[in-house]
Amino acid sequence: MSNLDILFPKIADCSYSSCYCEENVWKLCEQVEKTRPEELPKCFAVFVSNEGRTVPLWRQKAGRGDDQVVIWDYHVFFMHNPSPNRCLVFDLDTTLPFPTYFHKYVTETFRSDLALKQEHHRFFRVIPAETYLKDFASDRRHMRRPDGSWIKPPPSYSPIQTLSMIHSIVLTITKSYFRNIFSKCTLLRRFYLHDYCKRSWRSI
Repeated sequence: MSNLDILFPKIADCSYSSCYCEENVWKLCEQVEKTRPEELPKCFAVFVSNEGRTVPLWRQKAGRGDDQVVIWDYHVFFMHNPSPNRCLVFDLDTTLPFPTYFHKYVTETFRSDLALKQEHHRFFRVIPAETYLKDFASDRRHMRRPDGSWIKPPPSYSPIQTLSMIHSIVLTITKSYFRNIFSKCTLLRRFYLHDYCKRSWRSI
């Protein structure tokens, strides 16, 4: 995978704040809009959550043990799908390479639902990058304690403000309420043209 083929050759050049993955991904979208606008329609922000806000992820920098597993209330990563047979994931919080091919990322980060309780099954909301740039906003209230102090230091730039407030609803992902919600199996079918689901994964 040559640097000419990927949108962000160096992870160090990307805007990053720990525990603000939704803003980190917004910044990646913004960077593509500025530097490679022709690729923006092929990019997506992907939110991962469930009704109980308990989603296990492996190979994470914040994870523990040999498998580097962590349970988040939600997570967000960036995808670039330049052609039907090629999809790359850019996750600033993973210990996998930056970027990682979609199938490898999904396999190692989410593993199999067969080994998980139903309440830990993950759902994925796929948002086109152009929509995400236009509609996402956050006042960062979810990162404050009741006394107003920060759980984690916020990014140095001002909060992202737009006319809509997607952030206020993505944390309550349900199958019935949102459009463009995928189970892991349907996500694989959409971005990895293969019969892998039929053989190895159980649809939610």
